[in-house]
Amino acid sequence: VEYALLVALIAVVCIAAVALIGGNASDTLNEAGQSVN
Repeated sequence: VEYALLVALIAVVCIAAVALIGGNASDTLNEAGQSVN
């Protein structure tokens, strides 16, 4: 049970980080993808 709670907490933190960084990260990934192409 404790392990499941820990995993859930980590997942929430990751989702929150992605939500906060979101736009900047997607722009960076798009630029990287375009430079590769």
